Amino acid sequence: MSVSLSARVGTADLVLAAILWGTGGLLGTLVQRSTQLSPPAVAAVRLAVGGLLLVGLCVLTRRALPRGAPAWRRIGAVAVLAPVFQGCYFGAVALSSVSTATLITIGMSPVIVAVAEHLTGRRALDRTRAGGIALALTGLALLVGTPGAGGSRVLLGAVLALAAASAFAALTVIAAVPVPGLDPVTSTGLGFTAGAILLALPAALTTTAIDTTLNGVLGVLALGLFPTAIAYTLYFRGLTEAGAGTGALLALLEPLTGTLLAVLLLDERLGLAGWAGAALLSIALVTAGRAAEEPAALQVGEQTG
Repeated sequence: MSVSLSARVGTADLVLAAILWGTGGLLGTLVQRSTQLSPPAVAAVRLAVGGLLLVGLCVLTRRALPRGAPAWRRIGAVAVLAPVFQGCYFGAVALSSVSTATLITIGMSPVIVAVAEHLTGRRALDRTRAGGIALALTGLALLVGTPGAGGSRVLLGAVLALAAASAFAALTVIAAVPVPGLDPVTSTGLGFTAGAILLALPAALTTTAIDTTLNGVLGVLALGLFPTAIAYTLYFRGLTEAGAGTGALLALLEPLTGTLLAVLLLDERLGLAGWAGAALLSIALVTAGRAAEEPAALQVGEQTG
């Protein structure tokens, strides 16, 4: 039963992480409007605040520094992939549209993870899993809308979105394998802090002025805490129990949560296609969550049978 419970806790971590990510759009918009920061600067501040909050937690709880090459390689991977993901995604939004960036970045991630796991032998890409991914992508397309035609800027935006999807998928696959002696709080804190340093130069080059207000400061703290520090720590912890494929698919809760928050708080309207997409996406995600627990339950049954 402990194996099954562990899988359920891991799935719950992934679900909560994706829901918290869904608040990132509202918080990021608030920060950008109140501080006049550029998108790369918002990404850098987000990683910096989230990383430093977790580093502070490590100091307060007297966590030991990571030891060994595997631990530092994992931190280095987080430090490189996190800013690549954030920077490419915001660049894709700026060059194309939110719908294009979301469809490609969030939509392609579970596909890339599924192919990677299949090729490496971690998890077979059977018909059930492929059907779940297809159902989720159909729901996502109906929810956020399909991108319109465009020129070279839209094409470049699509390329950046694909790069963001690849970075997020790589981060998901890598983080699904636990490293002895390295916990998610430490790896996320140190990795995000280093990633913010890597984004410092692009942030400085693209930001011409900073308007410091109380709302902006509170927004930055909230952005760094909830959809960054807490969400990514839960995500990395849940990946080791539920698996990379489930994690990438459940990450689709992010646009679903963001859309529902926009409807509830920003008085945005969702058409019939959008509600149908939300329903399909919800079905796919619930199915994925249950599927993540089935292998563990089977394993327990084999051990007791």
